[in-house]
Amino acid sequence: MNNSEVRAEQAASKTYQTIKLGLDVHADTLVVVRILDHSSPQPAQRFTWDKFRVWIKTQLALAQAVHSCYEAGPFGYGLHRELVMLGVHNVVVQPVCLDERHTGVNHDSSDARELALRLDRYVAGNTRQLATVRVPTPEQEQKRSESRQREQLRREVQRVAAQGRGLLLSQGHREKAGWWTGRRWNDLQDRLPAWLVTRLEVFRRVLATLTTELATATTALAAAAPAVRPKGLGGLTYEVVEREVGQWDRFDNRRQVGSYTGLCGGVSASGPSRQLLPITKHGNVRLRTALIELAWRLVLWQPDCKLVKKWWPVLGNAKASKAARKKRSWPWPDRWRWICGAGAPAA
Repeated sequence: MNNSEVRAEQAASKTYQTIKLGLDVHADTLVVVRILDHSSPQPAQRFTWDKFRVWIKTQLALAQAVHSCYEAGPFGYGLHRELVMLGVHNVVVQPVCLDERHTGVNHDSSDARELALRLDRYVAGNTRQLATVRVPTPEQEQKRSESRQREQLRREVQRVAAQGRGLLLSQGHREKAGWWTGRRWNDLQDRLPAWLVTRLEVFRRVLATLTTELATATTALAAAAPAVRPKGLGGLTYEVVEREVGQWDRFDNRRQVGSYTGLCGGVSASGPSRQLLPITKHGNVRLRTALIELAWRLVLWQPDCKLVKKWWPVLGNAKASKAARKKRSWPWPDRWRWICGAGAPAA
């Protein structure tokens, strides 16, 4: 037996305390960088999915604990659930720029290496090294996909309608949203040349299908909401918020709720200098959008609300800047207490 075979046998028989794996996941392959205990990262290895499933089982036999991480993305949480079922301590992390020094060298091996290094520090107790993503249950993920598909349909309607407006504008006809609906289309096509009407009819057929699907998805979501809801929440908004949050008891305090929505104000401070910044927009963009739309609906449809009356000098002031109206449209602490039912104003 030569020396290399002896070293391989010794490594195979040794039990490590921890093995850390940084995973860079792709459709056909996975690039893995491994750290044994507190050693330096090993060279990257590339596996097919089938070979990786076999290899990961051998790692579980080599160490008391195997930790891994990969970035959230188009592959979802199937790999995470598979690793957890095998006994691996896996975390899904928020995608970030892994080339912190901006060296201009960024590839699969460097990404996997950086993930492994950060995971090493994370396992050692420095939890700020990785921004972990909460993994929903399969049931929560399925429900969330319904509300997100509705949002995709809504955006697709806007996109196709904008393409039609662009075509009209290129021919000297400036139209607003809804150019393709009912009476507006009947009036419009009488003023357009035949070839342009033919081109726009293509967009109208697509829009007709999309709006039908959007209406169906909207009705289904609103119907799924319970009859008893927090004050100020309609059925549609309730379902969107509930499905995006998934599990309310995962928050320990209101600061975590504010951080997750991205509606808390930013700050830039150094020494005696301190400047308040706009909202951080950090966290779940879909949840933040739903809450901002909820606030504006309060302004539009509940003008007698105490909060709306309080800020109406700004909200109803035509000379007020757009930024000022946006700031006052979401009086966060008062609004949140009102939604939760504490001190609800008469509307």
